[in-house]
Amino acid sequence: MKPRPMILTKKQTTALDYLEDDYTGEVLFGGGAGGAKSVLGCYWQLKRRLKYPGTRGLIGREKLKTLKETTLNSFWEVCRMQGVTQDYYNYNANSGVIKFYNGSEILLKDLFLYPSDPNFDSLGSLEITDAFIDEANQVSVKARNIVKSRIRYRLEDYNIIPKCLYTCNPAKNWVYQDFYMPAKRKELVSYRKFIQALATDNPYISPHYIANLKTLDPSSQERLLFGNWEYDDDPRTLIDFESMQDMFTNEFVPSGQKYISADVARKGKDNTVIRVWDGWRIIDGTTLKGRITIPENVLSIKDYARKYNIPRSRIVVDEDGVGGGVVDALKCKGFINNSKQIKVKGKTKNYRNLKAQCADGFARMVTDRMVYDPFTTGREQELLIQELEQLKKKEVDVDKPFELLPKNDVKELIGRSPDYSDCYLMRYYFELNSFKRVV
Repeated sequence: MKPRPMILTKKQTTALDYLEDDYTGEVLFGGGAGGAKSVLGCYWQLKRRLKYPGTRGLIGREKLKTLKETTLNSFWEVCRMQGVTQDYYNYNANSGVIKFYNGSEILLKDLFLYPSDPNFDSLGSLEITDAFIDEANQVSVKARNIVKSRIRYRLEDYNIIPKCLYTCNPAKNWVYQDFYMPAKRKELVSYRKFIQALATDNPYISPHYIANLKTLDPSSQERLLFGNWEYDDDPRTLIDFESMQDMFTNEFVPSGQKYISADVARKGKDNTVIRVWDGWRIIDGTTLKGRITIPENVLSIKDYARKYNIPRSRIVVDEDGVGGGVVDALKCKGFINNSKQIKVKGKTKNYRNLKAQCADGFARMVTDRMVYDPFTTGREQELLIQELEQLKKKEVDVDKPFELLPKNDVKELIGRSPDYSDCYLMRYYFELNSFKRVV
């Protein structure tokens, strides 16, 4: 069979220009289905290996099995279109290495964050020239960073710089935070580029494929057909995006008793987030960054308590870690995330712990448009939304206890601690205690 010619789309050509320049280090390509993402990555890797003899590329995906069943098939198709036969390379399926006649090679790598290998020691002393991570939205930020740190092999021999190509569909994790949102705000750092490529940008795709995308549910259509990054079709998600947006404009939410909730920084790495509530309206607060001592945290919370006449019984502080010292000093309510749920009217539900119970209650308040936050704006609002989008059940199985996606998993997804959402969901603690409980 005669090889089918390789015809690049305009978006693919733009991406390749960035991948071949002397200053762009990272390119995110995609943002929808059918934009020829994998083909671009495979073509780039093939071109680099043939152009630079003796170099080493990496093609990675969350699971190696999936990579071999999908991305690797795209690679073989690209080879056929370019007329690159098996005379040019040898593929060892057991080692996951494609070796070329000129000494170059491509390593196929599993980038899943296994609990037994949290620091990706399996990558060892790996040295590579460049990397292509397919479906990067499924890969943790730690995996991405480890791969980047390994790009140093034979760069000086060819006077080239480290290059990473990521392809993905819309997702609310590091690809959103590091590429999509900065590009939308026109604040993307100079060494990064984002190119949104959709099925409609691909003139060579079958019209039946696009017609099939139009049969998907509305949320999936928004993400995969229209490239809308604000829609999340994960069934584990507790709060939909429109409810989050309304939270900042729900002016009709009534006032009530005043409370303070605070998530205190641990070991100086996270932020201390303090919010003052008037009923379910946020009226004041602050974010303390850096190494904040226990006395500094205590003083800040006391200042708000005096300003708004809030008694200690209406102040709740995350008691885990450093927060325990703040609770002791203030003699306020302590919130222990993994403690038992609170009985409501003498009954318990199927919650794993107090944090899951409060997260579920807070999510329902937001969904019912009963929360109003005119205080949090700008970049802080974006960070809050990003964290609330990761407020998810660990599993959707109704027979298992309601458990949140673990905090460490959320950190891997967004690259930081979810300090804002933790502060907000603690507000529901007072709703639980307002019910008459029967022991």
